Amino acid sequence: MASRPTSLQSAAAARVDDALPVVDEIRAAQDRFIEFWGEMGTRWGVPRSMTEVHALLFIAGEPLSAEDIMERLSISRGSVSTTLKQLVEWGLVQRVRLKDRADRRDYHQAEQDVWKLFYTILRARKRREFDPLVEELGGCRVAQKGSRKSDRSKQHDQKIDELLELCTFFDGLANTVSKSGKGIERASKLLARVLGVVR
Repeated sequence: MASRPTSLQSAAAARVDDALPVVDEIRAAQDRFIEFWGEMGTRWGVPRSMTEVHALLFIAGEPLSAEDIMERLSISRGSVSTTLKQLVEWGLVQRVRLKDRADRRDYHQAEQDVWKLFYTILRARKRREFDPLVEELGGCRVAQKGSRKSDRSKQHDQKIDELLELCTFFDGLANTVSKSGKGIERASKLLARVLGVVR
């Protein structure tokens, strides 16, 4: 004859039942964030798989293995491996080893400080998009050596020089504000107060 559950066992079972909906709600909220971040990534010209893997690692808040990522996002090992490599190169994700020596798998963890995260993305995009733009602009001046420039040539070069000056200003600002993200946080909050966005 089966023994009847004790009151302690019943209470424990009730706690598990109560916890399950909370876990499901958290997972559903995480899934919404991952989907949203992935959609935003495509608008920025970043592959969806890359932004979804980053979103998962960020919102999970703990190191995950390639197997964890594959299972959660239903993507191939090759895609996970390539994506993690890119994220590490961008500085958005770090490879970590767990203290448990029995587990020899590589784990990855995303930067959790949102200001550092923002600055890292800004710096990576600057390197990939802004720096080549400045270089190309420099080559757009009128190439007239040894002869007097016409008014139209001067006008053209003046517009290019103004664009270069603006780009150089923002480049210098980005480099001097911070290398850690804290400077850009302070500068952003100060600017928000000056503009009356926050009090």
